[in-house]
Amino acid sequence: MTGSSQLALGLAHRPALGHDDFLVAAPNADAVAWLDRWPDWPASTLALHGPPGSGKSHLAQVWRHRSGAVEAGADFIDPPTLAAAGAVVLDLGDRPKPVAERPLLHLYNLLLERRGHLLLVGRDPPARWAVSLPDLHSRLSAAPAVALLPPDDQLREAVMVKLFSDRQLRIEADVISYLLQRLDRSFAAIGAAVAALDEAALAERRPITVPLARAVLARLTQLELEV
Repeated sequence: MTGSSQLALGLAHRPALGHDDFLVAAPNADAVAWLDRWPDWPASTLALHGPPGSGKSHLAQVWRHRSGAVEAGADFIDPPTLAAAGAVVLDLGDRPKPVAERPLLHLYNLLLERRGHLLLVGRDPPARWAVSLPDLHSRLSAAPAVALLPPDDQLREAVMVKLFSDRQLRIEADVISYLLQRLDRSFAAIGAAVAALDEAALAERRPITVPLARAVLARLTQLELEV
């Protein structure tokens, strides 16, 4: 293989917000299939969960864009306003957050009554959330929950090639291989590396090569140590 055009991996592209695509592969295929069933879910609530960098928040935004859902905050939930939209996303991100329990229970009940839908997103399945209200805990535990796995090598490579392509950058296969062997297994790490390499190549007016990648990763590592 001599360039990014020869690294295409045959993964399906999913429309996301803006110009982005969501790439479907084994680590997220189950979650995508569940969201594709909407609005024919077996329950009013569905939960997506997975480790940092698995793409769960990105996938939730794909569904929000498709369904017209509104977003709720963990600490402030206005059940009547949110339920009026018919579809709601509650994304706790990768860090456990306290949830406004009674408003969430009220929202759950309103959406169930009105045949609306609630998508819960977090690192852990809702059955493991720190919820003290018994009625809420039982409802969250009963909701279907689907896991997203960390991106595998095929998906990481496809995402990296796509991000470089979005910036109209042609990258040799040895650079892709070098980066994949050294970056954290997350989409965030790939995105940061691609952006930093693009910036460095423009600033130094040189192509993106393994030596440039080595220098850029060293700078990124140093910045992480300084934070």
